[in-house]
Parts: sequence; structure tokens; C-alpha cells
Amino acid sequence: MAVFTFEDQTTSPVAPATLYKALVKDADNIVPKAVDSFKSVEIVEGNGGPGTIKKISFLEDGETKFVLHKIEGIDEANLGYSYSIVGGAALPETAEKITIDSKLSDGPNGGSVGKLSIKYHSKGDAPPNEDELKTGKAKSDALFK
Repeated sequence: MAVFTFEDQTTSPVAPATLYKALVKDADNIVPKAVDSFKSVEIVEGNGGPGTIKKISFLEDGETKFVLHKIEGIDEANLGYSYSIVGGAALPETAEKITIDSKLSDGPNGGSVGKLSIKYHSKGDAPPNEDELKTGKAKSDALFK
């Protein structure tokens, strides 16, 4: 298995503490209400802390799909959150898992800067598909903003 690492940064007009609360602490309730394509979030395993696996259902191209999201770490004091995509529609056939480490900090005009480190754990040595990476980034950026 090879690991490919990518760094990314994005901004939001929302203050870091408010955004962290919405995207980490209250995400299971807020995201399905705020994003039409998200239908539900249910805990499959765990208690909400590290090790918890969530099934996130969403509508894409008129079809209900899901992704399995495993919480790797929560760092409220530093507005950090780490999770892995471990199954479902968002996990390409060539990947064992995709881990996203995120940290929010103060941005311009009272907003936030989100710094991301994405680790693509491939099956074998095949690098990730560039089109899949671009699509994933676009969806992530839209949710963050």
C-alpha cells in the first residue's frame, strides 16, 4: 500500500469557533438540513468519539448513496478534526481509505482558514485518479463555504 499526501487550504466567512461547532460538534443535525443532497447521518458503531463510524446518506444523480466516515481524532482546544472515508460511494476502488486532517484558524474579516492534509491510502501502488480528487475537493469546498 502506498500513501499519497496532499495539502489544501480554503476560507470561509464564518468565524472558526462557530464553523467548528457546526461542522464537527453539530454536523449530524446541521449538515442534512443545510445541504439538500444530504439525507441522514447515523452512527453505525461507537459513541461519537474517536473510533466512531457514521453512515452518511446523500442523493447524487437521483440515486441515494452513502459514505462510511470514521472519526480518527477530535481536538476541540485547537479546532482540529480528523476522519477517514472507509467505505461507500466516496471511496474509489483503488483506495483502502482516505484520511482528512483538518484545522481551523482565524481568517480575514472574522472568517476562517481551513487547512487540510489529505492522505490517500491506495490498494497497491496506484496513485489516485486526478478527476476523482478534483471532484472530492469541489464537494468539500462547497460544504466548507
